[in-house]
Amino acid sequence: MTEALERARTAVRERRWQEASDAFAAAARNDGGLAAPDLELRATTMFLRGHVDSATTDLIAAHEAYLAGDDITGAARTAGWLSIQMLEAGDPALSAPWIARGLRLADRLADAEAVGGLVALMPAAFSALFVGDIVDATRRFEEIAAIAARTGDSELAAQAAFARGKGLSTIGSTAEGLALIDEALAIVAAGEVSPLTPFMFYRVVLDVAHEGFDLDRAERWTADFDTWCRGQTGLVAYSGQRHAYRAQLFLLHGEWAEASLSATLAEERLRAGDFTSGYVANYQLGELQRHRGEFRAAGEHYRSAGATGWDPQPGLALLRLAERDVTAAQAMIRHSVVAANEAVRRRLLPAAIEIETAAGDVVAARKALISLRESRQVWTTPLLAAVTAFGEAQVLFAEDDAEGALEAVTTAATAWSILDAPYEVARCGILRGRILQRLADDAGAAVAFGAARVVLRELGARAALADLDLASGVREVGALTLREVEVLRLVSTGRTNRGIATALSLSEKTVARHLSNIYLKLGISSRSAATAYAYEHALV
Repeated sequence: MTEALERARTAVRERRWQEASDAFAAAARNDGGLAAPDLELRATTMFLRGHVDSATTDLIAAHEAYLAGDDITGAARTAGWLSIQMLEAGDPALSAPWIARGLRLADRLADAEAVGGLVALMPAAFSALFVGDIVDATRRFEEIAAIAARTGDSELAAQAAFARGKGLSTIGSTAEGLALIDEALAIVAAGEVSPLTPFMFYRVVLDVAHEGFDLDRAERWTADFDTWCRGQTGLVAYSGQRHAYRAQLFLLHGEWAEASLSATLAEERLRAGDFTSGYVANYQLGELQRHRGEFRAAGEHYRSAGATGWDPQPGLALLRLAERDVTAAQAMIRHSVVAANEAVRRRLLPAAIEIETAAGDVVAARKALISLRESRQVWTTPLLAAVTAFGEAQVLFAEDDAEGALEAVTTAATAWSILDAPYEVARCGILRGRILQRLADDAGAAVAFGAARVVLRELGARAALADLDLASGVREVGALTLREVEVLRLVSTGRTNRGIATALSLSEKTVARHLSNIYLKLGISSRSAATAYAYEHALV
């Protein structure tokens, strides 16, 4: 064995993927090629470096080498991992033939419970899971779990627990499903699985946690995923997802600067080759931009997310609502709710309530609320309680039950505050102000609107500020600093950025930044709109 090959194997064990890639390349040059086990290792290395085609080539070469040496266990194992890697890379059609080949090879094994044969069985079970045949997938994974128990194979035990957990959560058995996923992740934490397995798990279970409104698990699993990725140098695949999931939590907790950085890093990792993050990186950028009122950019990122084959909802429908295209928003969310499975539908229902109440269809909004309440009968979390209380407030207000709506929005605001979700607390404030207006408590409404405005202004939540302006009938100049007011006045005189810079002894770059802040705070997007605002508020 050459020094380069030993260096490559050590790098794989220590999760140093760039170093492993370089060392394998040197070993292949020095030795005139790699043996089947090392081709397997290099395939994993290249996959995690984001080079799917190279990983596939290496794994096929390893598979053929095992067949040539009459190593049926190795051939079955590589067939299984080929099908799994192709599923991960989004090529189910290419995966299917390898599933069939793995099954045929498993049938040739003298020991029916040999690990190589069993690995070939997993892709068929995963395929059933991902196409929505939960009954078939559950049956297959229960069989695999039983075999894993007899053989003591940790990889199979983890895969079976994970997939059964995913399946149960998909059909609404959330508590049981998440418990099984916890079991699978405990095996991962013990280091008893292949290098690729933890990434496969985390990218799915984080969606499961969010679909289940389980914020505690979402935060814990995101932190674990972040730690796992940080410990692996040269990692490309899955690294964008790591940043995107962090962005999602930062956005919830009002840390929008950090959310912006994480979402941008997710997009950068996508460009660097993280083929797994095409949906989630684009979707999270769309979410951040929608909240900030950057509607054109948000639409582009939602469309890019949709191009991956996944439905970019409810974000895209909520974007249409923010753009005041209620009809389009309503059509989108209704179509998505009808097409969704139980877990995804639960995630869509809060947006459905918001859109249906905005459209004036109280019956449809009440139906969505009832469905959301039914979710709480089988699974209750603080996040789901907060979401449900806010939805109830929206529906009661639409039904003209102002007293009931006030009680519900107070409950929601308290729940969101405990969860440290300032944006959601501010949204409760807007709704509270509208309710108090209907109850003829204008002073109370003004207090609620004012408190919401402070939070939204600090966050830079331009879209929600526009909603607040409509609800309160007030657009405040107080959102601008004195320097921004000076810049706005000069813009209204028709001066260019260079002219404003000269007048105020600033750099053009600083003027551009001030102008960007003015647009953000006032919910406008052009110099002409800024000029109109200045005249409307007697600033010139």
